[in-house]
Amino acid sequence: MSPEELQAARDTVIPDVIAGGLSVLFCGINPSLMSGATGHHFARPGNRFWPVLHLSGFTPRQLKPSEQGELLSYGLGITNVVARATARADELDAEEFREGGRLLAAKVDRLRPDWLAVVGVTAYRTAFGDRRARIGPQEHTIGTTRVWALPNPSGLNAHWTAQTMAEEYGKLRVAAAGSLG
Repeated sequence: MSPEELQAARDTVIPDVIAGGLSVLFCGINPSLMSGATGHHFARPGNRFWPVLHLSGFTPRQLKPSEQGELLSYGLGITNVVARATARADELDAEEFREGGRLLAAKVDRLRPDWLAVVGVTAYRTAFGDRRARIGPQEHTIGTTRVWALPNPSGLNAHWTAQTMAEEYGKLRVAAAGSLG
Protein backbone atom coordinates (compact mmCIF):
# COMPACT_ATOMS: atom_id res chain seq x y z
CA MET A 1 0.00 0.00 0.00
CA SER A 2 1.41 3.37 -0.95
CA PRO A 3 2.04 6.18 1.54
CA GLU A 4 -0.57 8.23 -0.33
CA GLU A 5 -3.19 5.50 0.09
CA LEU A 6 -2.42 5.29 3.80
CA GLN A 7 -2.66 9.06 4.24
CA ALA A 8 -6.00 9.04 2.40
CA ALA A 9 -7.32 6.71 5.14
CA ARG A 10 -6.75 9.34 7.86
CA ASP A 11 -9.95 9.91 9.89
CA THR A 12 -11.68 6.97 8.19
CA VAL A 13 -14.16 5.10 10.38
CA ILE A 14 -14.28 1.34 9.91
CA PRO A 15 -17.33 -0.74 10.81
CA ASP A 16 -17.44 -2.56 14.13
CA VAL A 17 -17.63 -6.34 14.18
CA ILE A 18 -20.47 -6.60 16.69
CA ALA A 19 -23.66 -8.36 17.65
CA GLY A 20 -25.79 -8.53 20.76
CA GLY A 21 -24.91 -10.98 23.52
CA LEU A 22 -21.23 -11.56 22.70
CA SER A 23 -19.00 -13.33 25.18
CA VAL A 24 -16.18 -10.78 24.69
CA LEU A 25 -16.19 -7.46 22.86
CA PHE A 26 -12.56 -6.47 22.22
CA CYS A 27 -11.99 -2.75 22.08
CA GLY A 28 -8.96 -1.24 20.39
CA ILE A 29 -7.69 2.26 20.99
CA ASN A 30 -8.47 3.48 17.45
CA PRO A 31 -7.87 2.18 13.92
CA SER A 32 -4.46 2.55 12.33
CA LEU A 33 -4.15 4.06 8.87
CA MET A 34 -3.71 0.52 7.52
CA SER A 35 -6.98 -0.50 9.19
CA GLY A 36 -8.64 2.59 7.78
CA ALA A 37 -7.35 1.78 4.29
CA THR A 38 -8.35 -1.91 4.39
CA GLY A 39 -11.49 -1.70 6.54
CA HIS A 40 -10.07 -4.43 8.79
CA HIS A 41 -9.33 -4.12 12.50
CA PHE A 42 -5.74 -4.65 13.70
CA ALA A 43 -4.54 -4.73 10.08
CA ARG A 44 -1.17 -3.07 10.58
CA PRO A 45 1.73 -5.47 9.99
CA GLY A 46 3.41 -6.08 13.31
CA ASN A 47 0.20 -5.82 15.31
CA ARG A 48 -0.02 -8.96 17.39
CA PHE A 49 -3.78 -9.05 18.05
CA TRP A 50 -4.57 -11.91 15.67
CA PRO A 51 -1.65 -14.16 16.70
CA VAL A 52 -2.33 -13.48 20.40
CA LEU A 53 -6.04 -14.20 20.00
CA HIS A 54 -5.14 -17.62 18.63
CA LEU A 55 -2.29 -18.33 21.09
CA SER A 56 -4.63 -17.54 24.00
CA GLY A 57 -7.21 -20.05 22.77
CA PHE A 58 -9.94 -17.66 21.67
CA THR A 59 -9.77 -18.93 18.07
CA PRO A 60 -8.89 -22.42 16.80
CA ARG A 61 -6.52 -20.94 14.19
CA GLN A 62 -4.90 -17.60 13.53
CA LEU A 63 -7.35 -15.45 11.63
CA LYS A 64 -6.26 -12.81 9.14
CA PRO A 65 -7.62 -9.28 9.54
CA SER A 66 -9.74 -9.89 6.41
CA GLU A 67 -11.43 -12.77 8.27
CA GLN A 68 -12.57 -10.56 11.15
CA GLY A 69 -16.24 -11.41 10.51
CA GLU A 70 -15.55 -14.98 11.66
CA LEU A 71 -15.09 -13.68 15.20
CA LEU A 72 -18.87 -13.47 15.62
CA SER A 73 -19.13 -17.27 15.28
CA TYR A 74 -16.86 -17.54 18.35
CA GLY A 75 -18.94 -15.07 20.37
CA LEU A 76 -16.33 -12.34 19.90
CA GLY A 77 -16.43 -8.85 18.42
CA ILE A 78 -14.30 -5.76 17.87
CA THR A 79 -14.87 -2.04 18.32
CA ASN A 80 -12.66 0.95 19.24
CA VAL A 81 -12.59 3.62 21.93
CA VAL A 82 -12.10 6.28 19.23
CA ALA A 83 -13.54 5.47 15.82
CA ARG A 84 -11.29 7.54 13.52
CA ALA A 85 -8.09 6.21 11.96
CA THR A 86 -4.80 7.91 12.75
CA ALA A 87 -1.13 7.15 12.18
CA ARG A 88 -0.47 7.09 15.95
CA ALA A 89 -2.63 6.95 19.07
CA ASP A 90 -0.87 10.06 20.42
CA GLU A 91 -2.74 12.06 17.76
CA LEU A 92 -5.84 11.66 19.95
CA ASP A 93 -6.46 13.99 22.87
CA ALA A 94 -7.92 13.21 26.29
CA GLU A 95 -11.33 14.70 25.44
CA GLU A 96 -11.58 12.46 22.38
CA PHE A 97 -10.86 9.45 24.62
CA ARG A 98 -13.44 10.56 27.20
CA GLU A 99 -16.08 11.07 24.51
CA GLY A 100 -15.11 7.69 23.04
CA GLY A 101 -15.58 6.17 26.49
CA ARG A 102 -19.09 7.65 26.71
CA LEU A 103 -20.01 6.32 23.27
CA LEU A 104 -18.46 2.94 24.06
CA ALA A 105 -20.41 2.66 27.31
CA ALA A 106 -23.65 3.35 25.42
CA LYS A 107 -22.74 0.71 22.81
CA VAL A 108 -21.91 -1.85 25.51
CA ASP A 109 -25.11 -1.03 27.38
CA ARG A 110 -27.06 -1.72 24.18
CA LEU A 111 -25.20 -4.89 23.10
CA ARG A 112 -24.61 -6.35 26.60
CA PRO A 113 -21.54 -8.54 26.00
CA ASP A 114 -20.41 -10.57 29.00
CA TRP A 115 -17.00 -8.86 28.89
CA LEU A 116 -15.59 -5.67 27.41
CA ALA A 117 -11.84 -6.15 26.84
CA VAL A 118 -10.02 -2.86 26.28
CA VAL A 119 -6.67 -3.54 24.61
CA GLY A 120 -4.59 -0.77 26.09
CA VAL A 121 -4.69 0.08 29.79
CA THR A 122 -3.73 3.72 29.19
CA ALA A 123 -6.65 4.14 26.79
CA TYR A 124 -8.93 2.52 29.37
CA ARG A 125 -7.67 4.85 32.12
CA THR A 126 -8.34 7.93 30.02
CA ALA A 127 -11.66 6.84 28.51
CA PHE A 128 -13.14 5.82 31.85
CA GLY A 129 -11.32 8.19 34.21
CA ASP A 130 -9.67 5.42 36.22
CA ARG A 131 -6.03 6.42 36.74
CA ARG A 132 -5.32 3.41 38.96
CA ALA A 133 -6.46 0.74 36.47
CA ARG A 134 -4.05 -2.13 35.89
CA ILE A 135 -3.99 -5.00 33.42
CA GLY A 136 -6.69 -7.50 34.39
CA PRO A 137 -10.32 -7.41 35.49
CA GLN A 138 -11.62 -4.03 36.58
CA GLU A 139 -14.04 -3.12 39.35
CA HIS A 140 -15.91 -0.89 36.89
CA THR A 141 -18.85 -2.51 35.08
CA ILE A 142 -21.13 -1.19 32.35
CA GLY A 143 -24.54 -2.49 33.29
CA THR A 144 -24.01 -6.24 33.62
CA THR A 145 -20.89 -6.20 31.40
CA ARG A 146 -17.63 -6.79 33.21
CA VAL A 147 -14.49 -4.99 32.02
CA TRP A 148 -10.95 -6.32 31.53
CA ALA A 149 -7.92 -4.24 30.53
CA LEU A 150 -5.50 -6.12 28.29
CA PRO A 151 -2.03 -5.28 26.97
CA ASN A 152 -2.02 -3.32 23.74
CA PRO A 153 -1.02 -5.76 20.95
CA SER A 154 0.74 -3.07 18.94
CA GLY A 155 4.22 -4.02 17.83
CA LEU A 156 5.33 -0.79 19.52
CA ASN A 157 4.43 -2.27 22.94
CA ALA A 158 7.80 -3.93 23.57
CA HIS A 159 7.08 -4.57 27.28
CA TRP A 160 4.94 -7.54 26.30
CA THR A 161 5.86 -10.49 24.09
CA ALA A 162 3.23 -12.35 22.10
CA GLN A 163 3.52 -15.19 24.62
CA THR A 164 3.09 -13.02 27.74
CA MET A 165 0.17 -11.23 26.08
CA ALA A 166 -1.39 -14.59 25.19
CA GLU A 167 -1.15 -15.61 28.85
CA GLU A 168 -3.04 -12.46 29.90
CA TYR A 169 -5.62 -12.83 27.13
CA GLY A 170 -5.95 -16.48 28.18
CA LYS A 171 -6.94 -15.41 31.70
CA LEU A 172 -9.82 -13.47 30.16
CA ARG A 173 -10.75 -16.46 27.99
CA VAL A 174 -11.00 -18.68 31.08
CA ALA A 175 -13.08 -16.06 32.91
CA ALA A 176 -15.35 -15.65 29.88
CA ALA A 177 -15.81 -19.42 29.56
CA GLY A 178 -16.81 -19.51 33.22
CA SER A 179 -19.50 -16.91 32.61
CA LEU A 180 -21.21 -18.87 29.81
CA GLY A 181 -24.50 -20.59 30.40
